[in-house]
Amino acid sequence: MRCITNMRSLLSLYLPPSTFLSKPSPFTRHTVSPLPFLSTRTTNLAMARCNGGPSNSIRSLSGGQLDAQDRSMDVMGCNGQIHIIVGPMFAGKTTELLRRVQSELSNGRNVAVVKSDKDNRYGLASIVTHDGVKMQCLALSELSSFREQFGTEAYDKLDVIGIDEAQFFEDLYDFCCNAADRDGKTVIVAGLDGDYMRKKFGSVLDIIPIADTVTKLTARCEMCGQRAFFTLRKTTETQTELIGGADKYMPVCRQHYVNGQIVVEATRIVLDVEQSATVHA
Repeated sequence: MRCITNMRSLLSLYLPPSTFLSKPSPFTRHTVSPLPFLSTRTTNLAMARCNGGPSNSIRSLSGGQLDAQDRSMDVMGCNGQIHIIVGPMFAGKTTELLRRVQSELSNGRNVAVVKSDKDNRYGLASIVTHDGVKMQCLALSELSSFREQFGTEAYDKLDVIGIDEAQFFEDLYDFCCNAADRDGKTVIVAGLDGDYMRKKFGSVLDIIPIADTVTKLTARCEMCGQRAFFTLRKTTETQTELIGGADKYMPVCRQHYVNGQIVVEATRIVLDVEQSATVHA
């Protein structure tokens, strides 16, 4: 009942009182005419903001028209998209990201690519796949600095933003929300969904609820050749963030992940015992 009352209150702002019927008697049959279509002015009022603009309140309009700035902001706010590419290491996430970015470039759209400055294996000026495919990028510690680093005018002209190694950005959620909802950008995100312990890695999983699409890629298990869903760390380091390639990680299936963890843990125990014996010798 409260919802109906609130709806009637909102409609009364735009429709004449005669539109509404008095509450019918339970013993009287009424012929109800359909409500008139909302005018363009009414539609513009009700939809003055689409997604996440400076104000979600309904604004009064001069002559029933949105001004040019408001119209452009409304259009931008409705056109943003977020696409996520996840999977274990060596699944081709960066390759897929660059393929999509190149496709957008071929369609005449303005594109920029960002990566975390924590990953400096191939330098900071480029994103490089494991197969050696390369694309120029901007390396950042925080996505919140992207607009300033890239330039406000250049940012406003962007259509697509690609983000590689997204698990390293703590402000990933806020950036994607603002870029897609407020600024109308298409954001393509590539990163690990889980760490070597198969636990959440960074904020990549947090943006799934706001994403348009989610693509999970798989690699090939290095032990048996089956589909690999997980990343096995081959060394005994235990920190979550450990930058490395094939020297430290390998993609594995479920069976070989479990077996591999047993081997790695056994190795770690042996090394700890040997180290302890050396210290006390």
